[in-house]
Amino acid sequence: MSDIYFGTYARFATASKKDAGRLLGSDSLVGDVFEIEFQTEEGQRLAWLKNRFGALVGFFDASVSRRLSLFEARGWKLQTLLSFVAYSESAEGGYYWGEAVLLCYDPASEEGSDAFDAFTAKVADCMSEGVRPDVELGEAEIAKVLDSKGDWLPTKRVSLPEKKQGTAIIKARRNLSEKIINYARNNNKGCSLLSWVALLALVAGIIFGLKSCGVF
Repeated sequence: MSDIYFGTYARFATASKKDAGRLLGSDSLVGDVFEIEFQTEEGQRLAWLKNRFGALVGFFDASVSRRLSLFEARGWKLQTLLSFVAYSESAEGGYYWGEAVLLCYDPASEEGSDAFDAFTAKVADCMSEGVRPDVELGEAEIAKVLDSKGDWLPTKRVSLPEKKQGTAIIKARRNLSEKIINYARNNNKGCSLLSWVALLALVAGIIFGLKSCGVF
């Protein structure tokens, strides 16, 4: 069964601080599913992450890109989910980087493809809350994904990389405003966003009133 699925966490880099800006904004949320787009520069073929708005926001190194190229040649479906974005200082200046989950699988079987699509959605939901499930599945775990039609997640978690001096994690989960933005995206209705804004304004008013009364 390992011949039909591959999953792991992989580090990516950004080409410039301008590119990193697309990662820091609401166009690229933690847990978003990105496409993989291959580009060849100076004879090297690299896999880039492309967000839902078509922007290329980062790229994987040659080793990861080579493996993804092999899966592409097999006709596999390639997906990557944003896990976190970090900033590091260096002697040459600061730079942005991050990690993403790679989920690649054989879509030849309609049942298997549907199961892995559902599994990807569950992983995305976890990651939006800052939870990093272990996606390096063995044959027994892959069987659970297929048997449950994707309605299963591993209990094992993957920790964030050890924090090094001069490095800060900028985003590793969705905050409240990003959840509202995603809700509005998915419903595609202006009234939905306005309802959330009104609700938040009401809650803020209540809290302010309680503070004025000395409750807080």
